Amino acid sequence: MGKGALTGVHPQELLAQTLRETLRRAAVEGRHVEDVVIGCVSQAQEQGACIARNAVLAAGLPDDVTGVTLNRFCGSGLQAINFAAMGVGSGHQGLVLAGGVESMSRVPMGSDGAGIDGNNVHLRKKVFQVPQGISADLIATRDGFTRGELDAFALLSQHRAEAAQKEGRFARALFPVRDSESERVLLEVDELPRHGATIDGLSKLEPAFTTMGAAALGPNGETLDDLARARYPEVSKIEHLHTAGNSSGIVDGACAVLLASDDVVKAHGLKPRARIRSMATAGAEPVIMLTAPTPASQRALDRAKMKASDIDLWEINEAFAVVPLQTMKNLGIDPERVNVNGGAIALGHPLGATGAMLLQTAVDELERRGLATALITLCIGGGMGVATIVERV
Repeated sequence: MGKGALTGVHPQELLAQTLRETLRRAAVEGRHVEDVVIGCVSQAQEQGACIARNAVLAAGLPDDVTGVTLNRFCGSGLQAINFAAMGVGSGHQGLVLAGGVESMSRVPMGSDGAGIDGNNVHLRKKVFQVPQGISADLIATRDGFTRGELDAFALLSQHRAEAAQKEGRFARALFPVRDSESERVLLEVDELPRHGATIDGLSKLEPAFTTMGAAALGPNGETLDDLARARYPEVSKIEHLHTAGNSSGIVDGACAVLLASDDVVKAHGLKPRARIRSMATAGAEPVIMLTAPTPASQRALDRAKMKASDIDLWEINEAFAVVPLQTMKNLGIDPERVNVNGGAIALGHPLGATGAMLLQTAVDELERRGLATALITLCIGGGMGVATIVERV
């Protein structure tokens, strides 16, 4: 993932290179792919006009390979994989590429001009959704998480990502991104992690959402903090605790995985690495917004007839530090099994791609450690969550 090195790469080209590399590594010809399912959140400007189909064309895949782009906010990349798995698992498709892309330097958040609610004033009279940073601070305040706990988790993410990079744990999932014309290598490793991060440095960062929370944007002049507290009157004051250091980084990135039926695996001599054991989505109250990884994970566990303690590794997206902390607390998860190679606080969160990246990271780490199962989950705007359980083959 890049925080500047990929700014010159059109998002279609970034995804196209990812699709080609995925097929090359699997030794599969593009003509055998039936569909490409891609998550992308800011579907505007260069990421509009069905980026999945245009990336198929940019990648030089055959004209009869289709593409579809979906938006489930931060869960888009994982949802793309889940939808592809549904097509393959049902027997209606044999070979599908799925993943996500987000070029946040070229198409910033909010580029579609729709906000969180599509600027629907009638909806706002029923539910006034606040920005996610305020929701994260509301969760931390309500559940009693301190700034020190958030920063400590953030530091752990940085240290784990640093160790993973130095030991080459991400190497199998990465490839050099090149300039589309000169073929010059632009980026080979994730460039966001802050090696040598300290708790002292993190503690000096100012809260990121204090000014936003004080903005009077409500229908009757209420501040955003007031609107959030109106739904949670037990909270007398929102403590703004999240900073640039304990929240996810803004980066560019793309990811793709190949899903195949048993018949296709046999016909092409493929070697499967993992299978999807269960998947689920769940909704939650939309003002606090970021709490649904808990019910989504529980639903996926129930469908797999498993308990949280049965999962060897967890990837809980670090949109904000409070999200994995709350999910671990709610489900009684051993912290040593969570985000063992760091997460979005250290590595970044390219919105539409992150879910696919987390699944890839989980499969790689299951293989490295010789473990069996992983659960991947992400919080999602509007009060949703998505979860997928994978099992190493």
